[in-house]
Amino acid sequence: MNRQQGHSGVPASTPVEWRSRGSKAVSRIGKVLIVEDDEALRAAYSRHLGNIGWEVVTATDGLAASALVQPDAFDVIISDLSMPRMGGIEFIRAIRQKDQDIPVIFITGEPELKTAVEAVTYGAYRYLTKPFALKQFSEIVARAAHLHQMARLKKQALALTQAGDHLPGDRTALEACFTDAMERLWMAYQPIVSWSARAVVAYEALVRSEEPSLKNPADLIAAGERLGRLPELGRRVRSSVAAAASAAPADALLFVNLHPLDLNDEELMSPASPLSRIASRVVLEVTERCSLDGIDELAGKLTQLRRLGFRLAVDDLGAGYAGLSSFSTLEPEFVKLDMSLIRGLDSSPKKKSVVSAMIRLCTQELGMKVISEGIETPAERDALAVEGGDLLQGYLFARPQAGFQIPRW
Repeated sequence: MNRQQGHSGVPASTPVEWRSRGSKAVSRIGKVLIVEDDEALRAAYSRHLGNIGWEVVTATDGLAASALVQPDAFDVIISDLSMPRMGGIEFIRAIRQKDQDIPVIFITGEPELKTAVEAVTYGAYRYLTKPFALKQFSEIVARAAHLHQMARLKKQALALTQAGDHLPGDRTALEACFTDAMERLWMAYQPIVSWSARAVVAYEALVRSEEPSLKNPADLIAAGERLGRLPELGRRVRSSVAAAASAAPADALLFVNLHPLDLNDEELMSPASPLSRIASRVVLEVTERCSLDGIDELAGKLTQLRRLGFRLAVDDLGAGYAGLSSFSTLEPEFVKLDMSLIRGLDSSPKKKSVVSAMIRLCTQELGMKVISEGIETPAERDALAVEGGDLLQGYLFARPQAGFQIPRW
């Protein structure tokens, strides 16, 4: 094996590209930093990843590695936990000051629950215990890189779509308005279609109210959050959808929006709740606009929801940047591209480039289905079709209305 001269501040002694047994270099698929004090293991990891196409940089401990880490310098970091000078936990604390999103895969021969919890707290992507299969190792590294790529795309999308919501009213007035809004609440439904099949695949349930000051759903949800009444709103929405489900086409899924704080509601997790009884038909949408950091035992709750039969979707992708950790923790079956990213797509090369990359990454690499929201014109529809965006939702097909309407083709 030969090593090429280091670059970008990497010492020349650092292995940057591993060549295969012939003279031909392996085609690069990404750049990985390996932090391992054991020379034999460091060489083995480097050789394996280098031979399948990774550009490899190595360091012997966290202190040396932290000097190499800069935003977007690497696609993935693989690190031992027990190292001299600076161990794995100190290392991830240090790099989170520089890069919030880079996936870190920890490897240890002496697993401890406390250490694993600390690693996850600081956003470790995976915690591997030696020994492990190299095939599994390769797959985990590749998926981590794909998720990091998605985090970068989300940053680009946010730059194109930034917008802000507002909170109405003082608390006393808001309380009265919210109470009235709850009494005048109703659910609208909008179809999600497969354009190629000219068929409805799902309906999204959208909360509405006749209270004049809270007609905007974003204002209604913000009011519930401010007043501490989100659980009340969430339960009302979910029970309304469950009651209406029998009127929906039998083969159509139902998308139901969750605020992240809904994940703290025990009623959501109960097999006896109205929505749980139809869980196999329900996709729970979690918005990218809010952080999941305040949710206790998030991974366990997501597992419980899937055991009940629910599927998950990330909503507002491209309008809210919640970082890598929430997206990788949710591992959604569906992602929904926000309408602000879709609007005018046909005439915006920058939007088209980001949307195309997101669709390709989600469908081909991450195994997720992509739904594009906010389709208003045939030009937007056709531009998405060219990029592989088949699942569509928007006014072009139908406006949200009471009941389960047939879309316009």
